[in-house]
Amino acid sequence: MLLGCIADDFTGGTDLASTLAAAGMRAVQTIGVPDDKIDDADAVIVALKSRTAPREQAVAESVAALRWLQAQGCRQFFFKYCSTFDSTPAGNIGPVIDALMDALDVPLTIACPAFPENGRTVYLGHLFVGDQLLSDSSMKDHPLTPMTDANLVRVLQPQTRHRVGLIAHGTVAAGAAAIENACTSTGSGIAIVDAITATDLHAIGRACAGQHLVTGGSGVAVGLPENFRLSGLLQRHDADTALPQIDGTAAIIAGSCSAATNAQVAHWLKQRPGYRVDVRRLLAGADVVGDALAWVRNQEPQTPVLVYATSTPDEVRAVQEQSGVEWASTQIEQALAEIAWALAQKGIRKFVIAGGETSGAVVKRLGIRALRIGPAIDPGVPWTSSIGGNPVALALKSGNFGTVDFFEKALMRLQ
Repeated sequence: MLLGCIADDFTGGTDLASTLAAAGMRAVQTIGVPDDKIDDADAVIVALKSRTAPREQAVAESVAALRWLQAQGCRQFFFKYCSTFDSTPAGNIGPVIDALMDALDVPLTIACPAFPENGRTVYLGHLFVGDQLLSDSSMKDHPLTPMTDANLVRVLQPQTRHRVGLIAHGTVAAGAAAIENACTSTGSGIAIVDAITATDLHAIGRACAGQHLVTGGSGVAVGLPENFRLSGLLQRHDADTALPQIDGTAAIIAGSCSAATNAQVAHWLKQRPGYRVDVRRLLAGADVVGDALAWVRNQEPQTPVLVYATSTPDEVRAVQEQSGVEWASTQIEQALAEIAWALAQKGIRKFVIAGGETSGAVVKRLGIRALRIGPAIDPGVPWTSSIGGNPVALALKSGNFGTVDFFEKALMRLQ
């Protein structure tokens, strides 16, 4: 095995696996740290639900994943976090990077969440979403990780004991050798690296050929497979995106409150059925899960259904003020996971899940341990199928990803 990856949520894991598969690696995604060895893979992505976990838990789970990947003989390691750098001043990105650097005994790594294909770029250390600074985008209203500062050096520095520096775009544009020299000249620490184009990402990837640990979004990983190919360690494998035939009705479970997912839900509801989970009733103890399942039973057979808990930023803030951020979020995730599990017991085998935390809760409740990577729906979001047993098709979508007609496209892509 060549590349060992640790993703801090499940949608990020599928995003990264899809990127590596498209670049010619045989990639497998596991849900949590596996118990057994993985065969016939060039890259394994261990997906954790650690992005918003308590710091000590996130660090411990990430190091456990690293130790398992080391035991598989991986030559390089990649820590994957969101392309919007989802974190808070008490967040987990810095502490996990510190722990991985310690475990691997490396003095330097890079941090680059850029994903230009999805509108995430970094310039002079500032993260942009489209043409907006991160702090001006809808991410400022994220219910768990509100991003109110676009300066990544400033965001990351309080989270780590390493010095955080910047490799600016002028250096990146000069190519891989200039980037590598800039990394070496810093001596030690974490370097935020600018990237505004796919060309930048490939140059950064080439510059990281000798780095034992790389961190970033899936975009920066696009250049890593070529390093192994040039060294004679990797034969290109055309991505096998064929999934097992999975028949039956599909369900969409949307828990993200991002602007993108809200728009996707609204687009679906213009012509198709949907059931909105009443969050206030749920938090008051009402049997919202039973209500949702009763509604599904009353729909036309074979009609794809949508169950959603998306809300506006004002609605989210009101619920958080009344019930608390962590408790309210956990209750919503668990309810949506129970709905998905009950639907699976009724024979639904195709699920589109919107939201990283929701995806994590659903996949865990369904008891899925590993995923085969299938065809891409939109950049960063492939169809996958569970490995072992009766396969389930899953599209795990980061809340911020996908075009407005993503749900419809996802279902058409699997036909």
